Amino acid sequence: MALVLLVLEVPFGFVYARSELNRFSNTAELGAVTLAAVCEEKLEHGLASDLPELARSYAQRTGSSVIVIDRSGRVLTDTVTSAAVGRNLSSEPDVVMALRGRPATGISEDVAPGGKVLFATVPDTSNGPTPCVVRTLYSLAPLAKKVHATWMALVLVAVGVLIAVALVGFVIARWTTRPLRALEQATTQLADGRLTDPPAADRGPPELRRLAASFTRTATRLQHLLQTQEAFASEASHQLKTPLTALRLRLENFEPHLAPCAQASLNEAIGEVGRLSRMVQGLLALARLENSAITPENVDLDAVVAERASMWTAFAAEQSVGITVTGANSGRRVWAVSGALDQIIDNLLSNALHVAPPETTITLAIAAAPADGGRMPAMVELHVIDQGPGMNETDRQRAFDRFWRAADTHHDGTGLGLSMVQRLTDASGGDVTLLAAQGGGLDAVVRLQPVMTARLRRTARRTPS
Repeated sequence: MALVLLVLEVPFGFVYARSELNRFSNTAELGAVTLAAVCEEKLEHGLASDLPELARSYAQRTGSSVIVIDRSGRVLTDTVTSAAVGRNLSSEPDVVMALRGRPATGISEDVAPGGKVLFATVPDTSNGPTPCVVRTLYSLAPLAKKVHATWMALVLVAVGVLIAVALVGFVIARWTTRPLRALEQATTQLADGRLTDPPAADRGPPELRRLAASFTRTATRLQHLLQTQEAFASEASHQLKTPLTALRLRLENFEPHLAPCAQASLNEAIGEVGRLSRMVQGLLALARLENSAITPENVDLDAVVAERASMWTAFAAEQSVGITVTGANSGRRVWAVSGALDQIIDNLLSNALHVAPPETTITLAIAAAPADGGRMPAMVELHVIDQGPGMNETDRQRAFDRFWRAADTHHDGTGLGLSMVQRLTDASGGDVTLLAAQGGGLDAVVRLQPVMTARLRRTARRTPS
């Protein structure tokens, strides 16, 4: 709208100013011609003494100054000053043109002191030699004032139009964005796990009404699916445990009645039932994790690592494997979902114990990954390092896929442990990667966001950039 007003009003303002100047010039020239005819008549009748009064009367009526010049170019009368009478103006361009019978009009700063004036210098209307010339001078101040007033009116009109358009736009914007804000709030509620205030489908433009109705249907369907999945996760844990346990007991009851040659097959069947039971438990745990609303909490990383290492030491000792902890005395605290650190460490230690050869050591190392410039820790790293066979690059990239197990694996894992580690780490705002350990083995690196204590903030402020 501002551009439209600019394109329309600016040319109109210039055209108006030019037309007013032309009209003013034409009026001044026409009046000068009429006065010149009267002065000619006075001179023909020998009434030259009437010229001063005639000129003063015309000047007062029109707001101009008048100079009457004879055919030789000498001033006969001047309404501004009587001292100019007798002065020769025959060399001035407008007077020269008028003495030759051609009128001259325009704007000049030379014909009169005090700035720009509009002059109209015209000869009389006789067909013979010009007996006199009349020069009228007009101040441009009234014309400039009128043009400025017009420009001001145009500006006020433009401002009024812009204000009206802005108000209309504001009303339309609120009408349009209010449903969007409702959709934003509903999306936030749905992301938090429960849509309690669905957006109204009868406000705003038709497109947003249809969007709100579609969103409400989608959210309702998603909540129904989530509720169904939650119900399945809670019921399946009870419904699947019983038949799997009964199946295992029945298989074990077959043992006294089987021939020795079938003992190996029975042991394999019992092992597969156990693996199936653990797989079901893992799937249910993942389902519960994905359905729950999780918020990271302030957790003492050192304390959790020390506790889990102490608990797993006895199991590791049965396989002649040692567990050591390094870097656990720095008092680091991290953000993690409640109980996530325990499950992450348990799954990583369980995987490490399955592949760790006897007489080797599993290392739990805590370190800080420096941010840009090394001013403060950007992430806190927990390394679980074993001395097993390790993995190649392809296997390390696929290790977090559900149910994936390496082709050369010899243990009865379910392929869900690392998937759960990745899910818990992501929910805590961190990430997990698998690297090749120095000297062989696997280095599982869990990165978590540190909690900035007052001591760390003071240290960061004192550290030079």
